[in-house]
Amino acid sequence: MNDDPDQHDDVGSVRPPRVLTAVDSTTSDRANRWWWDHDAENYHAEHGEFLGAHAAGGDFVWCPEGLREADVGLLGDTADRDVLEVGCGSAPCSRWLAGQGARVVGVDLSRRMLGIGLAAMAADGVRVPLVQATAESLPFGDGSFDIVCSAFGAVPFVADSAGVMAEVARVLRPGGRWVFAVNHPMRWMFLDDPGPDGLIVQIPYFDRTPYTEVDNDGAITYVEHHRTIGDRVREIRSAGMILDDLIEPEWPEGFDQEWGQWSPFRGQYFPGTAIFCCRKG
Repeated sequence: MNDDPDQHDDVGSVRPPRVLTAVDSTTSDRANRWWWDHDAENYHAEHGEFLGAHAAGGDFVWCPEGLREADVGLLGDTADRDVLEVGCGSAPCSRWLAGQGARVVGVDLSRRMLGIGLAAMAADGVRVPLVQATAESLPFGDGSFDIVCSAFGAVPFVADSAGVMAEVARVLRPGGRWVFAVNHPMRWMFLDDPGPDGLIVQIPYFDRTPYTEVDNDGAITYVEHHRTIGDRVREIRSAGMILDDLIEPEWPEGFDQEWGQWSPFRGQYFPGTAIFCCRKG
């Protein structure tokens, strides 16, 4: 397996699982920290403009289908609210939320991704606290936030995603919102091909073997974990939260931008993203 990040397809995509049948939290954290630290520049060169990573004030894009928080308001009123972004990357979403009057904190595993966010904030004058930490152990007190969000961050990259749900519930205040976007679980069945070959089922939907990549010495350098829709619902409920909505964005008419496996061709047949809108009871 090639250990060069330049040879990796878009991070967040899923290929047929190989190498291991189980990957623990320590291994997942170490591998994904390495991956995102090494791939940060490549990722931003390809996707940074779309995400608003370097735009003044940032931007909040939920998914490759181009759904923006400014248009859909999944988080509700964020002004004067305490908001945590989990898996914030270079923090364009956190910066945008700060511009809406929220008191925002961003958390990410990758020091390099956070560094890019700090540079963007220095350029536009928006200051958001950024913390390097794992989503499985959030370094905040109970009931610290009104809203927690994650746009394709953290949730698929941790071994214990049920633990992430429990941590989010712990740091949320009663009635607080938890909204997160991930690859639609059905995408696990298909190759990362934006064309016709990407419509052929290759992997059982119920195969929860994580996808891993290794370097030439056999060390794991990337991990992504699969959970079914039912798994996600049970994780949410077990954490004491209520699932209010599950959004499967349709491919926008006239939108021709591809992002790895996301494409206008595939988007006309099935969803690429699932957004879970929850609240703490």
